[in-house]
Amino acid sequence: MSDELEAELRAELKDAFENADYPVKNQMGLVPALPNGPATKFEAGDGEVSFTAMELASKLSGNADFPYADVDSLVDDIIEGLKDDGTL
Repeated sequence: MSDELEAELRAELKDAFENADYPVKNQMGLVPALPNGPATKFEAGDGEVSFTAMELASKLSGNADFPYADVDSLVDDIIEGLKDDGTL
């Protein structure tokens, strides 16, 4: 995965989750921050990487380390989880 693709996805995730009420104790605590709830779609690289928030939750269910105190630690873990499962 290119650094540019990761940076694009990281910025999109940060924008989507920055208004969550931190600390976030579980995945459900993130839903109110999403513009379209679980149907919110994340895309990078002209669709090279694409998934909904619901798909993201499923992919990362075992990799998340809740609670998260801030958006940066959350997004770091999301990116690492996506790398680990081969999405990125």
